[in-house]
Amino acid sequence: MTISKKTAMPIAILLLAVLAAGGYWFWRQRQPGTGQATKAAQGKVIYTCPMHPFIEKEQPGACPICGMNLVKKVASTPASGQEMKTLEQVSLSPTQMVLANVATDKVDRAALAKEVTAVGIVQYDQARQAKVTAWVSGRLDRLFVDKVGDYVSTRRPVAEIYSPDLVATEQEYLLALKSRDQLKSSPISSIAAGGEGLVAAARQRLKLWGVKDQQIAALEKSGQPNIRIPIYTPLSGIVIDKLVLAGQYVKEGDPLFNIADLSTVWTEVEIYENEFPFVKVGQRVAITSQSYPERTFSGRVSYIYPFLDPKTRTVKVRVELANPGLRLKPDMFVNATIKVPLAPTLVVPVTAVMDTGQRQVVWIEARPGVFEPRDVKVGARVDDRVQILSGLMRGDTIAVSGGYLIDSEAQLKGGGGSMPGMKMGGEKEKGQGGTPPAPGKPAPKDDMDMSNMKM
Repeated sequence: MTISKKTAMPIAILLLAVLAAGGYWFWRQRQPGTGQATKAAQGKVIYTCPMHPFIEKEQPGACPICGMNLVKKVASTPASGQEMKTLEQVSLSPTQMVLANVATDKVDRAALAKEVTAVGIVQYDQARQAKVTAWVSGRLDRLFVDKVGDYVSTRRPVAEIYSPDLVATEQEYLLALKSRDQLKSSPISSIAAGGEGLVAAARQRLKLWGVKDQQIAALEKSGQPNIRIPIYTPLSGIVIDKLVLAGQYVKEGDPLFNIADLSTVWTEVEIYENEFPFVKVGQRVAITSQSYPERTFSGRVSYIYPFLDPKTRTVKVRVELANPGLRLKPDMFVNATIKVPLAPTLVVPVTAVMDTGQRQVVWIEARPGVFEPRDVKVGARVDDRVQILSGLMRGDTIAVSGGYLIDSEAQLKGGGGSMPGMKMGGEKEKGQGGTPPAPGKPAPKDDMDMSNMKM
């Protein structure tokens, strides 16, 4: 098939144009720097404020905060993990380290002894308290204890009581003894056994009214009832309450005295809820008092109360200790110290850890003169040292002083340092907000349109 001249001419011109365009494109690609320019052109051009880099606009103008002219900023690709790590590192020369007082040391394991300190109040030993009561009704004819603070013993009576009922029971007992003597010679065994039963019943009644065996023996020897029966205390100690007077009539069961043995006392110590897990029953406790600053009393934890005070957020711990010389008085304030040995773990100086409130950071020396931050988890603090539960390894070299200056250098460099809410390059994390306008300098009203602004 033949092509006419009218058709061939346009086709030839079109082919020549296509070849020329292709040759021009190939020539442009061969020119140096063309590829880099093309890649740069692909980035989106935005405008930002040199003083407030979080202000971003798609068009030129003025910063709505400080009024400075916005400058071009080409959106770059995100940095790789290695580049981010490099940005976090801070390099210091030997002179800078000396001026910044930066000292380093190696991380090592150690066994610490945590000291739990608390305040407490001296209390009576509840197992060493007793109450003297009237076992029978009657009249207190005589008191051998006339004031609070007197010492009483189980071997000496504290009072004498006249009780008609008790005198009648004593007479019944004496009659039972005579009857037993008369009936024991009877040939009828049941009659002889009945005499023994009467004596046993009368004797048991006397003992239930508090008459001791030696008093009953004295009654049998004298053959006469005792008009006044002595009253004894069940516990030797100090009289802390005197509730009766001489000549007073009392009923059966009325309290006469309260007795406490102060040779051993309790101290109820209040431990804060973050420290009471370290306290165990049987641990030794050192007790000191302002009354005796030169003396340290030693006791042991005898009980940990199973409830917490919601007002003070403390748990009470009972400490039992000896009280030689009765120096510790009930209701006295004391200080308690409990030393708790901790298991060996990684330990660093407290000055090496920077606590921002949200994270704990230690500056580790990656290589001589180059430091990078490392997030750690801390444990118990003892004096000037703190446990490291995770984040470091034994043998790591860390900055034990000058960490805040290293962190400041990292922020000036743009690495963000350890400050919360900062990203690489000093940009704020999402939701952190921007810098407020300078006091006394309102932002220009004409440039406050933020419809096309990226915060």
